[in-house]
Amino acid sequence: MQVLNNIFQVGGDINGLTFDEPGALWNDGNSYVIQTDQGLIMIDCGCGDTMEQIFDNMLYWGLDPEDLHYCVLTHPHFDHAAGGHLLKKRGVLFVSIAETADAVSTGDERCCGYLYHKKFVPFTVDRIVKDGERFELCGITFTAMHLPGHSMGCTAYFLNWENRRLVFSGDVIGTLLAGDFGWSGSIDFNKPVYIKSLQKFAREDTDIMLPGHGMIYFYKPRRRVEEALNSALMQWR
Repeated sequence: MQVLNNIFQVGGDINGLTFDEPGALWNDGNSYVIQTDQGLIMIDCGCGDTMEQIFDNMLYWGLDPEDLHYCVLTHPHFDHAAGGHLLKKRGVLFVSIAETADAVSTGDERCCGYLYHKKFVPFTVDRIVKDGERFELCGITFTAMHLPGHSMGCTAYFLNWENRRLVFSGDVIGTLLAGDFGWSGSIDFNKPVYIKSLQKFAREDTDIMLPGHGMIYFYKPRRRVEEALNSALMQWR
């Protein structure tokens, strides 16, 4: 579905855009595509088993999968990154923070294949970015913010689009449909680190927050982050 001019959500089972297994939610995180004059940029690539559905959704909106140049990963969990090996075969270049790059290169328990009873196929990230780094893809400038806790590789990506400040937040913030936080069953889940990340994220004003699952936040996303921080402080101390 089209979110803004030239920004689309093309995957996500909670929204019904993709479908993995009967009765399964959370198997396929949200995937987004940014259309530029220089090619397409994907944010997260789902579990892999829905890749053809993602491609069909792209084609509906006139987005040719052959034009995919980059995929930016918010973190290494299976539902967000397991489709990476399929895109690598198509020549797509991957971007992530070092912690995520290391996890997907091994496909170990940090990728949480055990949650889905599936095997994560490892692949290599092509460009590693750092916390606070501004980097350009297809003429679009992103800023990375490392926000570990849900996993140690969790990263949000900010960009300016049509005079709005957007953030692709991955699983740093839970969907409105199910709690304030990302899932806590990760091998590298860390509550104290997560609280610090929420404090950091709660200082940022954005106009639209595009999360890793469920609904997009079009109204004062900072309020949602502050609510999550408040919940963490009450529940985890």
